[in-house]
Amino acid sequence: MMLNNMPVINGDPLWALLGRFRADQRKHKIDLLVGVYRDEHGNTPVMKTVQDAEIHLAHEAHSKAYGMLSGNANFNQQMAKFVLGDRPSLNNQCTIQTVGASGALRLIADLIAILSPDSTVWISDPGYINHRPLMEGAGLTVNTYPWQNKNGQLDIDACFAALEKAKAGDVLLLHACCHNPTGIDPSLEQWQRFSDKCKQKNIVPFIDMAYQGFGDDPDTDAAGLRLIIKDSDFAFIAASCSKNMGLYNERTGIATVMTTNHERHADIQTLLETITRANYSMPPNHGAAVASYLLDKPDAWLVELASYRGRVDTIRQALGKALKDRDAPAEFLDISHQKGMFSLLPLTENQMLILQDEFAIYGMPNGRINIAGLKMTEIPQLTDAIMSIISR
Repeated sequence: MMLNNMPVINGDPLWALLGRFRADQRKHKIDLLVGVYRDEHGNTPVMKTVQDAEIHLAHEAHSKAYGMLSGNANFNQQMAKFVLGDRPSLNNQCTIQTVGASGALRLIADLIAILSPDSTVWISDPGYINHRPLMEGAGLTVNTYPWQNKNGQLDIDACFAALEKAKAGDVLLLHACCHNPTGIDPSLEQWQRFSDKCKQKNIVPFIDMAYQGFGDDPDTDAAGLRLIIKDSDFAFIAASCSKNMGLYNERTGIATVMTTNHERHADIQTLLETITRANYSMPPNHGAAVASYLLDKPDAWLVELASYRGRVDTIRQALGKALKDRDAPAEFLDISHQKGMFSLLPLTENQMLILQDEFAIYGMPNGRINIAGLKMTEIPQLTDAIMSIISR
């Protein structure tokens, strides 16, 4: 192995910053980096319903033998129904368990590279930091469309102006809800415009559903996805249990291919399994078994999820009010209207560095902060720091 020829590799900026945060010795430091839910003590708890499921599974365990390449079949069908709803489109889905939603995104990217290698994948700017490397890692071309305007709203006209350059067979990657990093979601009317654009230009929708249940409720959060899927003959979905079940390190997700051509379902399933076989063979079962247990009788879990969602919204509203009370510029107040774990502070990269260096508050260079990682008691510290920086 010729290590002397190894290229210089830049590490992932998120995990590099997390390493810097952990090395910071200041006791008042605040971590707003990684997208995990935290309670007021700063812990990322295991859900009580997840603990109950794990106890049940431990008592009932019969074997750790290998499963199928497509993963846990019950989980796959339950997740498809959770995402798509109890509707005719369930007949059009072909679903396989994956190693989290990131694994689903890469699996579908590899599928696109086989089926249509000349396709361009269109991603939002700003967007999820891992979308581009996952798509480009599969050898696909990536282009961007704008998402947020200067007033902190969805820049819908600029978005569609950019998509005029998309060609037939290209892929449009959208967040189903709780857009990462902006927290700005389309209205149902705007979802209809996306659907119409896909049909008009013969673009394939690809929906990333990472936060179902963290916006309004699971069905409302899936409404846009269900609308665009209903109108599509062919589409892709990546979905995750990391956030809504707290199964972060269990890496539990699904990849779904939607097609009205039922005769090709078996071929699609085989192709998906062939890709995973050459990659990681089969996904781990524990997280899928837990998720399947919760999805079988979801009432208690949905109540617990609602409490998480409510806490995040309470923090979001409190931060927005604190900034408003300090007469922060209008673009900062949109935090109150956004949804999900993240928002994008309208600060420059240099201002975000000042936030880190002077105030021990760590967010991403593009301004992204994890609202779900903020304590109520930390809101005054964050507000003071923001106001200090923008007044300079």
